[in-house]
Order: sequence, then C-alpha cells, then structure tokens
Amino acid sequence: MSHVPPESPTSALARSVAIIADGNRRWARARGLPAIAGHCAGVDTAWQLVRHALVLGIDQLVVFAFSTENWQRPPHEVDALFDLFGTRVVPEARLVVGELGVRVRFIGRLDLIPVALQRDMRAAERITASGCRMALFIAFNYGGRAELLDAARDYKGGGERELRGLLYAPEMRDPDVLIRTGGDQRLSNFLLWQAADTELVFRDELFPDFTRKAFEASLTQLNQQRDRGSVHDVYPPTIKQGLASTEAILASGASHSRASD
Repeated sequence: MSHVPPESPTSALARSVAIIADGNRRWARARGLPAIAGHCAGVDTAWQLVRHALVLGIDQLVVFAFSTENWQRPPHEVDALFDLFGTRVVPEARLVVGELGVRVRFIGRLDLIPVALQRDMRAAERITASGCRMALFIAFNYGGRAELLDAARDYKGGGERELRGLLYAPEMRDPDVLIRTGGDQRLSNFLLWQAADTELVFRDELFPDFTRKAFEASLTQLNQQRDRGSVHDVYPPTIKQGLASTEAILASGASHSRASD
C-alpha cells in the first residue's frame, strides 16, 4: 500500500467532503484547447484530490463527475466524456484508489449508461470493496431530483430514515462541507437531500487548478464560516430554492404512495 503522509492540522475541520468539479471546459478554452483536454486535466486533479483528502484526514469524498443535465451538451463532447470515463476514470479507480486503500462507489442512474461501462464500474467497486481508509463516491449520470424521484417511487411512508434507505447510497453520510470550484454559486442539482444542512464553500479556481493549497484554504474558509455561526442566511436565492424543492418532491412522492396503496 502506498505511503500517505501524516494528517494536516486542518484534519479536524471536516471528515466528509463533497465537491462540484466545475471549470474544466473554461480551463481548456483559456488555453485554446478542446473541451476534452480540460476534462482530462480534471481527471488528473481528481486523483490528486483523493490523495490530498487522505492527507487531510477526510474519510468520505463525493465527486460530481457527470450530471443528468450534461446530456444537453454537444453529442461529440458527451461521447468523449463517456470514452474518458471508460478508458481512464474506471480503470484508474481500480488501480489508483485500490492502492490507497480507498473503496469506490458509483452513484446515479447507472442503468441508463452503456452495459460495458456498468460492468466495469461494478468490477471497480468489487476490487476496492475492502478499502477502509476512505469511501469515494463518484456521481455519474447523477441528479439530485432524479435520486429523490427514484426513491419516492418506492417510498411507502415512515419518515426520513425509510426514505434515506432508498437513496442511491444509503450508507453515505451527509457532507460536512460542499465545495464548488469555478466561481459559480449554486448546487446544480447535486445532493439535494444529503446537503440540506451542509456548509457551502465556493472557490474561484477552475477545477484543474484546484491544488492541495486551495483544498486546505477551502477547509479554513469552512472553519471561518462556522466561527460566524450558521451561514444559511447568506445562501444565494438559487440555493435556497434548490434545497426547498426537496420538500415538494418528497410530498409528491408520499402522496403518490398513498394513492397507490
């Protein structure tokens, strides 16, 4: 197993981190490169992020890789993203993550992606299942609303515990912090249930430029927000609307279940 340096002084600030890896295309555009070059650079950053997370004492990391909304991108870019995922992300998850003692889980509407890619994802999950240093969740073809709608179809009532058991990864803990790179301040339909009471940190760095220094600065920013108390009052309106939509989806699902009984 690869050696990992001692934990950083920022280790105690967060144990569970989610990240919206935004800015790959803008990074490539600024360098006169095709979009896929930015996504390739993003993959490199993601694996470095896993290593940084281990050093920082994080034992759960959730990375937003491909959203249900990403299907609206040009077909050639979507095809290139799927090729990248099949040729780099999944194989490297089996090797890089496995060597580090990290177990990987893929979450999302995986039944709608190519069967060969589904098979490779499950193989990576099996190979890394014994990893005990950190759980890495990779959200692919994922949308927070889709996750809640899928759960609501099977929800028969009971409460939050029962509904959580129907999410894509019931074992996932709620993130202590959700970091978004790229400068935008919105959730983009990510972890609407799990992030309902999560601290949000927004960074200007494009994801390929998100270094360990930026990661540590994000955790320091988290600590400053906690020192000020709750930061919910300063959430942008779009985020408040996104979190509020969770209640409406659940109410609709519960009503549907009662009507079907």
